[in-house]
Amino acid sequence: MAETKGKFNFAIDRGGTFTDVFAQLPDGRERVLKLLSQDPQNYRDAPTEGIRRVLEEETGQVFPHNQPVDTSLIGWIRMGTTVATNALLEREGERTALLVTKGFKDLLHIGTQARPKLFDLEVAVPEVLYEEVIEVDERIVLTQDGCQLPRKGPKRMVTGSTGDSLEVWRELDLERVEKDLRGVLSRGITSLAVLLLHSYTWADHEKALGALARRLGFTQVSLSSEVMPMVRAVPRGYTVCADAYLTPKIRQYLKGFTSGFKGGLKDVDVLFMQSDGGLTPMEQFCGSRAILSGPAGGVVGYAVTSSSQMEKKPVIGFDMGGTSTDVSRYAGQYEHVFEATTAGVTLQAPQLDINTVAAGGGSRVFFRSGMFVVGPESAGAHPGPACYRKGGPLTVTDANLALGRLLPSFFPKIFGLGEDEPLSLEETMKHFRHLTQEINLFLSSKHSQAANGPSHSHNNVLPNSQSQMSVEEVAMGFIRVANEAMCRPIRALTQAKGHDTSHHVLACFGGAGGQHACAIARALGMKTVFIHKYSGVLSAYGLALADVVEEVQEPCSLQYERRCFSKLDLRVKQLSKQCHDTLCARGFTSSQITTEAFLHMRYEGTDCALMVTATGYPSNPQSCQAGDFQRAFTNRYLKEFGFTIPDRPIVVDDIRVRGCGKSGINVMYKSKMGRGQAKPVTVTKCYFEDGYLDTSVYLWEELPCGHNIQGPAIIIDKNSTILVEPCCEAHLTEGGDVCITVGSDPHCSLGTELNTVQLSIFSHRFMSIAEQMGRVLQRTSISTNIKERLDFSCAVFGPDGGLVSNAPHIPVHLGAMQETVQYQIRSMGNELKEGDVILSNHPCAGGSHLPDLTVITPVFRRGMSHPVFFVASRGHHADIGGITPGSMPPHSNSLQQEGAVFTSFKLVTGGIFQEEAVTEALMAPACYPECSGTRNLHDNLSDLRAQVAANQRGSQLVEELIESYGLSVVQAYMGYIQSNAELAVRDMLRDYAHRRQQLTGSLEVEAEEFMDDGTPIRLRVQINKEEGSAVFDFTGTGTEVWGNCNAPRAITLSALIYCLRCMVGQDIPLNQGCLAPIKVIIPSGSILQPSANAAVVGGNVLTSQRVVDVIFRAFEVCAASQGCMNNVTFGNEMIGYYETVAGGAGAGPGWNGRSGVHSHMTNTRITDPEILEKRYPVILEQFSLRLGSGGEGKYRGGDGVIRKLLFRNKVVLSVLTERRSTRPYGLKGGEDGAAGLNLLHRADGRVLNLGAKTSISLQPGDKFCLYTPGGGGYEREEEANGKPQTKRMRLNETFPERGSVFEYRMAQEGV
Repeated sequence: MAETKGKFNFAIDRGGTFTDVFAQLPDGRERVLKLLSQDPQNYRDAPTEGIRRVLEEETGQVFPHNQPVDTSLIGWIRMGTTVATNALLEREGERTALLVTKGFKDLLHIGTQARPKLFDLEVAVPEVLYEEVIEVDERIVLTQDGCQLPRKGPKRMVTGSTGDSLEVWRELDLERVEKDLRGVLSRGITSLAVLLLHSYTWADHEKALGALARRLGFTQVSLSSEVMPMVRAVPRGYTVCADAYLTPKIRQYLKGFTSGFKGGLKDVDVLFMQSDGGLTPMEQFCGSRAILSGPAGGVVGYAVTSSSQMEKKPVIGFDMGGTSTDVSRYAGQYEHVFEATTAGVTLQAPQLDINTVAAGGGSRVFFRSGMFVVGPESAGAHPGPACYRKGGPLTVTDANLALGRLLPSFFPKIFGLGEDEPLSLEETMKHFRHLTQEINLFLSSKHSQAANGPSHSHNNVLPNSQSQMSVEEVAMGFIRVANEAMCRPIRALTQAKGHDTSHHVLACFGGAGGQHACAIARALGMKTVFIHKYSGVLSAYGLALADVVEEVQEPCSLQYERRCFSKLDLRVKQLSKQCHDTLCARGFTSSQITTEAFLHMRYEGTDCALMVTATGYPSNPQSCQAGDFQRAFTNRYLKEFGFTIPDRPIVVDDIRVRGCGKSGINVMYKSKMGRGQAKPVTVTKCYFEDGYLDTSVYLWEELPCGHNIQGPAIIIDKNSTILVEPCCEAHLTEGGDVCITVGSDPHCSLGTELNTVQLSIFSHRFMSIAEQMGRVLQRTSISTNIKERLDFSCAVFGPDGGLVSNAPHIPVHLGAMQETVQYQIRSMGNELKEGDVILSNHPCAGGSHLPDLTVITPVFRRGMSHPVFFVASRGHHADIGGITPGSMPPHSNSLQQEGAVFTSFKLVTGGIFQEEAVTEALMAPACYPECSGTRNLHDNLSDLRAQVAANQRGSQLVEELIESYGLSVVQAYMGYIQSNAELAVRDMLRDYAHRRQQLTGSLEVEAEEFMDDGTPIRLRVQINKEEGSAVFDFTGTGTEVWGNCNAPRAITLSALIYCLRCMVGQDIPLNQGCLAPIKVIIPSGSILQPSANAAVVGGNVLTSQRVVDVIFRAFEVCAASQGCMNNVTFGNEMIGYYETVAGGAGAGPGWNGRSGVHSHMTNTRITDPEILEKRYPVILEQFSLRLGSGGEGKYRGGDGVIRKLLFRNKVVLSVLTERRSTRPYGLKGGEDGAAGLNLLHRADGRVLNLGAKTSISLQPGDKFCLYTPGGGGYEREEEANGKPQTKRMRLNETFPERGSVFEYRMAQEGV
């Protein structure tokens, strides 16, 4: 690095609202500066202006605004910027075209096929980043041992970088592509992304296209094989598109930035922060690595400063800003993820694991159906909170102001329309008084109902509630709810990886975090809060502390075993040298450079890969020379998942080397120790749990180091306000940082009467219990279905078996487990003892289909003979026996053919796992003709133990909650939460009844739908407007069928809860309260309540969708979606594969249906094309939209998809589908969507229609072509003036969550 001694060095974080500047002066002093990122009246570029001001003020020389800045005094400049993030959020990147392998033009539109929000009927998905797509007629395929496809002429064989052998099936036609590219250029598009299948391992075709495009004049060409050479075409495609879309914008910004300096900064070392927490030279800074450029500086800042001062304790970073809060973890190493979603775009690139949640200072506060709600909506910078004097709504900031925790006199006068007024306490209090009045009106109405006794008993949904709340109690309530919302992702982030949250230090930074830090630390059991003296500008300071990073990565297909060690070592050595040479070329000496090797490792046959470093695991004779990666992998696997798989080979998917050039400044500036006592500048009144307390106010810059400050107190600096709560003590370290010791909360007794604030907090607590159960289940399970596909649900139930909380929301599990628990209470009653655990899957006992095994644990309390709560987990087991592998036969006609059956089976008795008995039961289906017992006993037993462990964790957490509050209080709030859901459903039904009566004069609706075999599903709904209740009567529905489309009662209830939640249109607790206003009549012996031995596997995956169709048709909510899950299974004695395939979503009032997406009762992600072809004997020839299959109308239905599978070996193919003879209905004059079609193209040229449900043997060369149904249209087309487009998602207004916690939730909602 160039010598910078005696010069000014700058680290600058350019955020969306503010730009923070940290300057290291020639004499060793440090300065910080904060200015608006956009202020066109005063300067063109905020970072340049920050540098200019510091130089001018410190040197006394004049640096004119309108002239380039002299750089002779500047040593280095480091920057983090949100330019790329904002361009992605606002979709303001460069016009881009995509080149993709023929047959896959819609691959990135379909993506994983999962919808982002489970209950939003308008499937709002961010647009793809490219404007045009060109299909390239080329194809390479991986060779497979034992492939039996007949060869059609000689094929060119090539070897990929992974060592895999490939065949070139279709050579690249550059002449044809050149013609297409010239057309793109003529339309003004100069940025190009290239994605060809399997280019991660063999990139020659992509490189040829790249060379052609550059020769033709494209100014930006991004190749997926260069941007991120990792297997999986969809995330690699998103990443290369983001690179092509964003990099020109970054270049444009850099050109503008450098033009503000003499010589264009060519003699200054300019570095930019990447998403992985490392700096890179300005000319290397690219779009796909820039998304977290801003937040990454903050992570480096707290990691370096707090871990050095906190005796190497693990640290949680807590960065609370205006619209959101970033949460991350550091324990001696940065925690990276290699695939994450930002603004709807999944990027495959190393990124710090920064989890963003929708709770910031600007998060809006609401009172909905008796519950306090914070976010996710935000007031934004304009108009901002109510106190900004611009007509904004109430927010968390307003709540802090109302409680006296923010002091307007210490804020600059930059508010109001003229931006010259102070924060307005009056405006905040006016809004809060209005909201408090609304809340008290609600409470008093419920209170009077409880006192006088309602005319309809079930109207009394929130009894015994408090009668009045003060403005301060309301504001305090929102603060507590916001805090609990921020605690949940912190718990998830730590406990997901086996760490104890309470053993961490909370490192707080960002403008708003200091007001909440003590309360959050206390809620999480943390004892220490650390706030650095530069906490208000820590992202900028972190840039000064960061190192320059050079990363290289390449794919691999080797097993981690002795015979491959030499190859692995050679490749690690080559990549390390590449990193070292690059850093040397940037001016680093060898002594400043360190390299670290990582292997991306997984057990064979699993998808759960870990990026592993051998740091701390030195090499030995049984390992690579680069280190003992196997021990590092198995130790981390054990830590995160609770077990290892000793006899399973370990596969290396990627080799990565991270080189660091040490260049960060030393954290050495010390403040002088003060002699006098800390003196408050004033004393104010601040509101806490005990009411208003005298609170001393201190200026941070005037505090002497080494002194302690007892809470309550407020510490203020230019950029942040720190609240030291009662029972907490702040200490100023010798470096001038604030370290707060958090005391325990004095016991606050809570009665059984309803407190609406506690209602929200208990709702979070119960959900948190279910979520933590899920984390234990995922960690300790072994099967792909549960561990990786996350096909499970965990839930908490009351003593009556009523559902309290369910996490997360797999639609087909909603409410179904409640039926199972209540069945066990009825059938076993007093037989249930402490230490017992029940296993059940029978449809008559609340089961959905047999592979979904439910494990139920009663929670007992000392001295009580009956359970006080129940916890349960339901997981999908890949095989439990029956007539076909996978236990999902398309042609079963009795329950016994579908696998092992459990009604009320004691899995654990007196604390002892009944392995012998459950093994016998799992093997029992072999007694039936053509049936087998379970084909995977080991995984069944391991997953059942994991479910027991998850329940045990849930039981412990329920007991801890009871210890904290008392049984009567916990059970009371359980009831209140259920009542809250009931209230929301009653309000929706009353509102619908009012509109319906005005329109038609009737309070009755009905609908009828037909299954493909002609079986009717009939529904008649009678609504009671006064009560807000309804009777759902399915009388007239067809009889049980000879086949497996029979749906147990629990399936209908799940579909009903799903529909009610969609119609309510806002977040509500999904529990038994949802069904309290509903009476459901289902005729016994019908397809919706079949006999005990009826086959049901199709009912779970097909009939459930048709029940949703009939409910939405009755209420005229929207047109029908595809009404099917398109279940496709194939396998032989060696392999087995199962997928469900997307179709078209129905249109509705104001929106077009989404094309190529899953709808309603499923949300399964589909296997990536490259993974599919790598692991299974199949070639995916086409996966695209089925254009024109959506129903026409004012609002068009979404199109289905076309999926063509060419088989390389003999397999048995099974299809289980619906909507092959009936079409998804249009509504209000909109046309029906197209029916689906299942075709088989035999290798001999014959084409067969397979029908909706079949199982057939296939030969090599046979091709299955699946055409999925489209969605129905909405309203007549002639009523439209021009075709409406699906509403564009304004991502800068819609809050984009991100991070591993968010990805986990999305993955689980995608099953």
